[in-house]
Amino acid sequence: MQHFKTIALLILLPVVLIFISTTIGSSQNISLATLFQHLVLELGISKNEILMQGSLHTILWQVRLPRIILTFLVGASLASSGGVLQAVFRNPIVDPFTLGISSGSAFGAALAMLFPIMAVNISAFIFGVVAVGITYLVSYVGAGTSIVSMVLAGMIVSGVFTALLTVLQYLSDPYKLQAIVQWTMGNLHTASWQKVYSAILPIFTGLLIIIILRWKLNLLALGDHEAMAVGVNPSVLKLILMAVATMITASSVAEVGVISLFGLIVPHISRMIFGPNHSMTVWANISIGGTFLLLIDDFSRTAMPFEIPIGVFTMIIGAPIFIYLMRKNAINWNS
Repeated sequence: MQHFKTIALLILLPVVLIFISTTIGSSQNISLATLFQHLVLELGISKNEILMQGSLHTILWQVRLPRIILTFLVGASLASSGGVLQAVFRNPIVDPFTLGISSGSAFGAALAMLFPIMAVNISAFIFGVVAVGITYLVSYVGAGTSIVSMVLAGMIVSGVFTALLTVLQYLSDPYKLQAIVQWTMGNLHTASWQKVYSAILPIFTGLLIIIILRWKLNLLALGDHEAMAVGVNPSVLKLILMAVATMITASSVAEVGVISLFGLIVPHISRMIFGPNHSMTVWANISIGGTFLLLIDDFSRTAMPFEIPIGVFTMIIGAPIFIYLMRKNAINWNS
């Protein structure tokens, strides 16, 4: 019965917040009754040409809904990849950007803005994957790679791409520089159905793979010897999971820009609520990650007359939350 209540909560909470998020906005707030009226019209159950052609209908279905869906997808993917990487590396301070994904994608996006050879999201995705590939190659010594060398290599690669990004910013004119800086702080206000369609397939595929392999994450968290004892090849499994985490993180960053600390703190929140069992925390990361980022986005777009980049809020909120989690749970930083 308790398990049923937990699953119901993880499903019910996001659904409720999605409906609430649809009713609020910087331009106009609407009631739930009005929202359902427009929902009925959109589904074709009833007809009202005046409402269908009104500006509110356009705001709901062409502005707010794609942003809400994209925000939830990105939050779920960043939280899930963070949980996966923390299990793979057996380190609580690892997040999706440890391997250089963030800096690589930021450089790729800036490069596309400065030299428009390809689309910004495609360039960001490519360079995010390239950064992880370089990190793996740099850390690969002899017959394999160690966790410590991967983290150190990720820091080096991240530093190099950050330096290259600084060079591009120095070469940019004021208008392109503003676009680059805005993108590096999170860029959800440009959400559209096109971005949703671009992100949904890789993110959904990656999340599905993580869900299928969720019980094996418990084995990796115990250690390589324990995994091999039950017939699991930890090296292959780690490579698959890192590739999946890279894919969904790069897809998210490519569409909305850099959102800092989010993939670091949400897995800790999930473990505090549901315990260390990854069979449950995988679902919790998807639900809590999407819901929490959606809640932050609601605040960022309604708290002020102008919109504040969501990356600013995740950094401001994430830092004290993580400090609290660190002190509350006495995280072993040397694990």
